[in-house]
Amino acid sequence: MRNRRFLPSISVLAAFDAVIATGSVTAAARELDLTQSTVSRLIRTLEEQLGRDLFVRHKKRLVPTPAALDLAGDVGRALDLIQRASMKVVANPEGGSLSVATLPTLNAQWLGPRLKSFLDTNPGINLSLTTRLRRFSFETEPVDAVIYFGDDDWPGAHHLRLFGEHYTACAAPNLIAGADVTAPADLARLPLLQLETRPLAWADWFAAHDAPPPRADGMLFDHFSMMTQAAIAGLGVAILPAYLAATERSEGRLEPLFTPAVPGRGSYWLAWPEPRDAYPPLVAFRDWLSGQPAP
Repeated sequence: MRNRRFLPSISVLAAFDAVIATGSVTAAARELDLTQSTVSRLIRTLEEQLGRDLFVRHKKRLVPTPAALDLAGDVGRALDLIQRASMKVVANPEGGSLSVATLPTLNAQWLGPRLKSFLDTNPGINLSLTTRLRRFSFETEPVDAVIYFGDDDWPGAHHLRLFGEHYTACAAPNLIAGADVTAPADLARLPLLQLETRPLAWADWFAAHDAPPPRADGMLFDHFSMMTQAAIAGLGVAILPAYLAATERSEGRLEPLFTPAVPGRGSYWLAWPEPRDAYPPLVAFRDWLSGQPAP
């Protein structure tokens, strides 16, 4: 059983959250459509329940203590989680909601265009997508699963490998036109665009072409879409996964260099928390993903 002393009511937490967010009892009361005296009473109730002051009263202002600021982060996340859960029930009372975090470029170029087939075969599932570039904890993020790049090492999760990655060097036609690039080693004379999450990609590419490793001094990006746009603008040579290189090549914006593509390190994975393993919408999504061809 949960200790009721440490389970304040939603009204108390909402008042605390509003005071922290707005900086005053007056503004919080206006936001919550309550009287100032009611908000003040709810704040006092929380302080009495926890047995410590959360605000310093100074000239009709409430100044949050360090403890209050620390508590506010957890309370805000908890209220967000409750709100999202309630919205899911309203949007899909049958409980067929699924929230998936994914990478922005992968979603735009590979996952997104395929989702219609999943939704057509699973019309009762309310799917929501959010993008994440860095790892997070399933305990603090309200998502059912994540698609990420790396190894099968997400803590406390089960994993499904989707596909690996093959790199292609790509450049705008006008960048290559007068560069006298006739061998892989010649690319080292051009600006080589770098990606934070693929620090060894260029070294692997040059090694696969029996060429000396280049200097890692090109522009640095945190995801592929920004690198791609920089390459299209002629700012350097990009190293792109096959599914991105094919798109840009077909539309004539980038020209692949020294094909075939080179195998890279790591893979794309679907990971989900162990307690959600048998959740029906997640099972359906997992089964559908396992049948999707690699790019």
